[in-house]
Amino acid sequence: MNVAIDVNAREDVPAWLAYGTPVFTVLAALAVSAVALQLLDVNPLAAYATMFVETLTTEFGLTETLVKAVPLILTGLAVYLPLKAGLFNIGAEGQLIAGALAGTWVGLNVSLPGLALVPLMFAAAAVAGAVWAGIPAWLRAKWDVNEIITSLLLTFVALEIQSYLLRGPMQGGTGNFPQSARFSDAATIPELASGVHAGLLVAVAMVVVTYVMMNKTRLGFEITFVGSNHEAAQQAGMSRFKVYLLVFVVGGAFAAMGGISEIAGAQGRYRAAFEPGYGFTAIPIALLGRNSAIKVLLAGLFFAVLFVGGSSMEVAFGVPAALVEIIQALVILFLITAEFFKNYRVSLDFDRGPSGAAVEPQGGDD
Repeated sequence: MNVAIDVNAREDVPAWLAYGTPVFTVLAALAVSAVALQLLDVNPLAAYATMFVETLTTEFGLTETLVKAVPLILTGLAVYLPLKAGLFNIGAEGQLIAGALAGTWVGLNVSLPGLALVPLMFAAAAVAGAVWAGIPAWLRAKWDVNEIITSLLLTFVALEIQSYLLRGPMQGGTGNFPQSARFSDAATIPELASGVHAGLLVAVAMVVVTYVMMNKTRLGFEITFVGSNHEAAQQAGMSRFKVYLLVFVVGGAFAAMGGISEIAGAQGRYRAAFEPGYGFTAIPIALLGRNSAIKVLLAGLFFAVLFVGGSSMEVAFGVPAALVEIIQALVILFLITAEFFKNYRVSLDFDRGPSGAAVEPQGGDD
């Protein structure tokens, strides 16, 4: 029996596949992760109940989820915008750190009332993140240098600068810990509700701004057009240079605001390694929500649940902390697979060969 695999490009993507991809991706990742839980002698249904149900039905779980969602949503937008222009911003982690450092410096060295100081910290962070992201953007737009490499390498530069500053000029508090002094009340982001700071409003506002820009303005049309076919966009009079710079600079500002939100809203001081990979988690968030800024918001909330619920699951069942990272990796893997099936139709043809047909005898006439 012969099996022929036929792969053809799709002319139209079925609606169920286009809208169901994020759901199928998450369910597939959880299904495969259930195998790992079984190997650890943990009931997957009980583990997932702890991860999702308890997280979303307790005050502590909801509070922690909303707090963690702030930097995840903002860094997700930082990857989403360049992605719409056909670029990959792998350096959201570095932009987040650059913004956190700049905002922290302002918060510790500028004496103003809170109503003026907190917006100034956000502005300083946004400028720092925009400049940090502008470097790979300019190199890509001007010299066609791969933005994946440059943005990623700049993340390691940001980590080294952070290490130097927190062990030198910005070190504060007691002991020899790599951390800044504690923020004053004026430099702390005020709370909206018990434990949830106003950085959440900033994240939601940036989602709305991004949604309106991408869906209601000429600029959003140009970004999408350049991302789909930059050669045709240039022939239509659109500036690829402008679009590349814009999406990276604005994205860097978003990531930076996520950094200072986490520092001034949740941490209270700048600590080394304050971010558990928010900038890298932003990649699957942007891939899950690549069709809309609203979907980026939902994907950010989902990964916040993974972070919070994963910690609860670790404590309750004694599973390794790496399991949450495995789920994230599986989400990316199944997303890539789903994108292939969205673009191509795969069919199998089974050829069983001749089925024992009668063979006529050969020979001369009697």
